[in-house]
Amino acid sequence: MAAGYTCMNDLVIIQTAQGFLKHLEENDTELLNANGIVIGYDGRYNSKRFAELTTALFLHRGIRVHLFSAVTPTPFVPFAVTKWKCAAGIMVTASHNPKEDNGYKVYGWNGAQIVSPVDKSIHNCIQNNTEPWPTAWDTQIISGNPLVHDPLLETIDSYNKKIEDDLIENHKAINKKTALPFVYTAMHGVGYNYIAKVFEVAGLKLIPVEEQKDPDPEFPTVKFPNPEEGKSSLDLSIKTANQNNVSIILANDPDADRLAVAEKNKITGEWKVYTGNEIGALLGWWALHCYQEKNSSTPLSDVYMLASTVSSKILRSIAKVEGFNFIETLTGFKWMGNKAYDLIQNGKKVIFAFEEAIGFMYGSEVLDKDGVSAAVHVGTMISYLYHHGLSLKEQLDEIYKEYGYHISDNSYYMCHDPDLTKNIFEKIRNHNGKCTYPTSIFNGKYTIENVRDLTTGYDNSRPDNKAVFPVSSSSQMVTFSFTNGLVATLRTSGTEPKIKYYTEMCASPEQNNLQDIQQTLKEMVNALVNELLEPEKNGLLPKKD
Repeated sequence: MAAGYTCMNDLVIIQTAQGFLKHLEENDTELLNANGIVIGYDGRYNSKRFAELTTALFLHRGIRVHLFSAVTPTPFVPFAVTKWKCAAGIMVTASHNPKEDNGYKVYGWNGAQIVSPVDKSIHNCIQNNTEPWPTAWDTQIISGNPLVHDPLLETIDSYNKKIEDDLIENHKAINKKTALPFVYTAMHGVGYNYIAKVFEVAGLKLIPVEEQKDPDPEFPTVKFPNPEEGKSSLDLSIKTANQNNVSIILANDPDADRLAVAEKNKITGEWKVYTGNEIGALLGWWALHCYQEKNSSTPLSDVYMLASTVSSKILRSIAKVEGFNFIETLTGFKWMGNKAYDLIQNGKKVIFAFEEAIGFMYGSEVLDKDGVSAAVHVGTMISYLYHHGLSLKEQLDEIYKEYGYHISDNSYYMCHDPDLTKNIFEKIRNHNGKCTYPTSIFNGKYTIENVRDLTTGYDNSRPDNKAVFPVSSSSQMVTFSFTNGLVATLRTSGTEPKIKYYTEMCASPEQNNLQDIQQTLKEMVNALVNELLEPEKNGLLPKKD
């Protein structure tokens, strides 16, 4: 947040809202005039201000606005869009970014994030409406306006009722009987009040991290307000859990659309922070288990799970054995949410979707990642497992034994020079001459079978060498598939100055020597990073533990 057209500030918000409103007037007039839009905001600096500026613009055009009266989890906005059949939803949030940041997240009438060509249409409308309209700065119109509706309490009630109805009665009984306590942190974000209410509905016991319970835009107790960073972001959670003799930690990011999970080893006392891929494997197994318990005589031919292309292939492996359908999409829930919507419109049942960045969509009431519902279902799953004498780690091992080990090593490097980032990827694309990619790593020990470049559209696994997924020349993303089963993707972040790498060794159930699989993965990741990213030569900064 700062002055200038490349930063978040009042003028940029007004220009963005004007353009978005013009887009809706031109493309979704009927819904816009009938039901209006939904606007929510988190607890960051200026979030409420940006939400009110946007609200005022729509009100001055006579449009109904469902404006949340308090900070709210991001997933409540798409839920409300669907509930009130609105033309769109806007959430003012920068999710887990540093305190200096803010953002503007837009949902379409279907409750999913916008994708192309809608984004291009909105961009063009913004460019054509950069001069503030005469009433653009007037937010006094909000107070007492009959076109303003506060959806907060109704959304909470409807959302919690949906989750309660989705839980199996026997599982709710186990939640109450087990009375397993969970330490919870909102990471100075919006989650606590909402999690507390829905946990009560589900019969789950909550112990908050008091220092991080309430929204605070300074995020004073964490270096990065992102539970995806692992133990470094969970110090106070671990302290609270140890003080209360609790074995499980649940953590939302500041806008409560992501969920991190940690478990204490009762023998060693060590804490394991589960990766997004591991939680995805567990929740995928749980979603299937619950669906089959509720629909024991229904075949799985119309049941679907989804994951992003950089996430674990474990759901694909489970689908091959169990008979449900698995679909892979581009990175981001905007793709999974819209694909889920299309499937549902065609009579299919989408029971789970996830991405490795601790984002989970359990069910299809919210067509986006949802850290609130994920927390309830993870809590219920863990209570069920503990009731039956199993830890989370033991259940994860059972999944891998049955469907094959899927071992990941994902991380990132910081690179604040966009030109350097571009040069790194251009060197990969011209490895041994123009338009040639690497064919192996580690002095030829590990052979690359296929290369897919979603920046250029190249994919040599296809007969015509053209990628099936949409291509974006504005971002970098190259995937290597090796002959021994490793899949590795190098890509840039869409919101941060990061070069990320995602690697996974997908083993068959017959390959049961975990130590050998881990050693091979480690060797290949080191070679991949050092040979292709060259972090020392390029001055890249590694992720801090």
